[in-house]
Amino acid sequence: MELWVEKYRPTTLEEYVGNETIKNKIADYLKQGSIQNLLFHGVAGTGKTTLAKLIAKNLNCDLLYINASDERGIDTIRDKIIPFASSMSFNDVKIVILDEADYITPQAQATLRNTIESCSKTTRFILTCNYLERIISPLQSRCQTFEIIPPSKQEVYNKCQDILMEENVSYTDINEVINTHYPDIRKIINTLQGSVVEGEIKIDSTSLKNTQLGGLIVDALIRKAKLSEIRQIIADSG
Repeated sequence: MELWVEKYRPTTLEEYVGNETIKNKIADYLKQGSIQNLLFHGVAGTGKTTLAKLIAKNLNCDLLYINASDERGIDTIRDKIIPFASSMSFNDVKIVILDEADYITPQAQATLRNTIESCSKTTRFILTCNYLERIISPLQSRCQTFEIIPPSKQEVYNKCQDILMEENVSYTDINEVINTHYPDIRKIINTLQGSVVEGEIKIDSTSLKNTQLGGLIVDALIRKAKLSEIRQIIADSG
């Protein structure tokens, strides 16, 4: 069984939902055939990794993908990233995607800063993170930073509707799932796939519990969000 989040992951900018201003900038990069070092930040499940992979897929490049939540130490920089970045390539550019870069230790981030500088002629870096404040300032300053804003609930609904039609799955109302897990699109799609019974969406009450609510509120407090935004997070979580 193929996961819907992977099966329907956008591979072109036209398929990517939301963040039109960022998409226009990325489109300019793709026309040029190269990019700056990029840092995408925002809440979980809103398309940071998808956008990073999309960029690499549409460039003539060698790609190294690392999930920094699994490989976050300085050894990863020394043993994987530096050899890749300093090696010869027959493509136009080499790209390193560091997913969940906010898990990388401060010492490893300092080493990565030097690597970005020394390999700037051949290699570009795309970092993604949930918590921008966990990325050291010298590393932030070497990247063009974009905040990935979640698409609207209507846009998410339309995307889910397209997936269910493609999978020939019938449904009556999926708004409960969207309202509970928004803005985590990955969680919404996974919940819908897990709710399919004999070709029909059947929502179980346990799937309507937002286990990430606490993290979303803490994230909002760290960002010094307005009280109205925190209230909206709670309302969106049911």
